[in-house]
Amino acid sequence: MSRDARWKALLELLVERGRLDVEEAAAELGVSAATIRRDFDQLAEQQMLVRTRGGAVVHGVSYELPLRYKTARRASEKQRIAKAVADLVSPGEAVGLTGGTTTTEVARALAVRGDLASTAPGTSGSPGPSGSPALTVVTNALNIANELAVRPQFKIVVTGGVARPQSYELIGPLADGVLSQITLDVAVLGVVAFDVAHGAAAHDEAEAAVNRLLCERAERVVVAADSSKLGRRAFARICPAESVDTLVTDTAAGPDTVRRFEEAGVRVVTV
Repeated sequence: MSRDARWKALLELLVERGRLDVEEAAAELGVSAATIRRDFDQLAEQQMLVRTRGGAVVHGVSYELPLRYKTARRASEKQRIAKAVADLVSPGEAVGLTGGTTTTEVARALAVRGDLASTAPGTSGSPGPSGSPALTVVTNALNIANELAVRPQFKIVVTGGVARPQSYELIGPLADGVLSQITLDVAVLGVVAFDVAHGAAAHDEAEAAVNRLLCERAERVVVAADSSKLGRRAFARICPAESVDTLVTDTAAGPDTVRRFEEAGVRVVTV
């Protein structure tokens, strides 16, 4: 197992359990205790965890695993969700995408849609036969903008702002300035938690503020979230459940959970 793969696995185990012992981690990953000690020391130097005697604990009370360390957990669910979300978008629409692993998959699903592939030669966002881009994508996520910028049929608008290393999202008043001047057909939210009573939420309040603005500028709001995010709360609220038009999730979502969202006026699509 490579160092990067070990680090991803260690951080994910730490997020799940809150604390890891050296011997426990070594047994889980099938490597020596000495290797785990070195990994813990190096991750502690990067402030990714807090070293303890004999192990490590998560860094801080509310811990968020940085995007670059997230592996393809629930990958199949996220890909199914992403395709279903992409199918809700019509050609020519203006789409807002927040950051996150699921919304990144939505961007990829949009990129391979056949009916959005036709465009006249030219620069990014060059018009197709209808005289307008196949899609206008507004995002505050640098990784999503980077992936879609090579698609000449899409017009890509980046909000501006200060980059947040954990999620590659741009946050702050510079992003507000751009979002206040545009309108969107649909905003697609990636969330860490979505609950009927507490709404859609993120770990970081500045990230949540930009995502909230995306919602406010959109005619309809879609939350793309696997079932593990449902019924959970997180620190910073993006919007109440009543502001969400559609939730796209996987079939592991419980019937009671689905019913509660539907009773709150949210259309639920399970895939």
